Amino acid sequence: MLGVYFSGTGNSRYAIEYFFKVFGGESEIYSIEDSSITDEIKKHDELIFSYPVQFSTVPKILRDFVNDNEDLWNGKKVFIIATMGLFSGDGAGSLGRLLKKYGAVIIGGLHLKMPDSIGDEKLLKRPLEENIRLVKKSQEKIENAVGKMKSGMPTREGLGFFYHIAGLFGQRLYFCHKTRNYSDKLKINTESCCGCGKCEKICPMKNIEMTGKIPTAKNRCTMCYRCINNCPTQSITLLGKSVVEQSVIEKFLP
Repeated sequence: MLGVYFSGTGNSRYAIEYFFKVFGGESEIYSIEDSSITDEIKKHDELIFSYPVQFSTVPKILRDFVNDNEDLWNGKKVFIIATMGLFSGDGAGSLGRLLKKYGAVIIGGLHLKMPDSIGDEKLLKRPLEENIRLVKKSQEKIENAVGKMKSGMPTREGLGFFYHIAGLFGQRLYFCHKTRNYSDKLKINTESCCGCGKCEKICPMKNIEMTGKIPTAKNRCTMCYRCINNCPTQSITLLGKSVVEQSVIEKFLP
């Protein structure tokens, strides 16, 4: 069994790491950003896939990864973990339908409500104590899901018709255009920027380029919020106008 994930601020990475910790035995976990990921997928018939839902659908970077490697998925048995800040309806189903198109067999799904990573929108922020409780609740759900998988009855959250309808009318019907293409809306305040270059190094899309100590955002942002939540001077925004709170998973671990 192989763990595969994409993660912006660490929620999805933590979820799959905890899943395998509870599951026990030997396991390997790889980010889709890892240069050896396709070779590793070829070696395994069973995959646990973890990713963050965006507007009830799959982030552009992950959708491109699946489409660009369509030959990898035929016959793979896949369990999908979908992490989210609010609600997705069919987060597991959104990725599941894409993988199924290329021959994958979706054996189950799990939805985890986690601390929201959108650091520049005040309405989405929660108190620290509530975010810690969310992580603890997610741990409990993962433990339950592992138990069911071991008994041969994996959870199926996010899969099926009614989940699909909930995701469609909950968000995707109105906001799917936001993830159809990469975004060119990332904004960098060069006056407050300290020129450290961290944003350039951690961007999964290589969307930020440093010219000396001046960063420039291009037009291939996948809205993972990694740079926004890790900028030491809070100089980067995307959906909002200023950073309200920086959220990375390590901040909320109990």
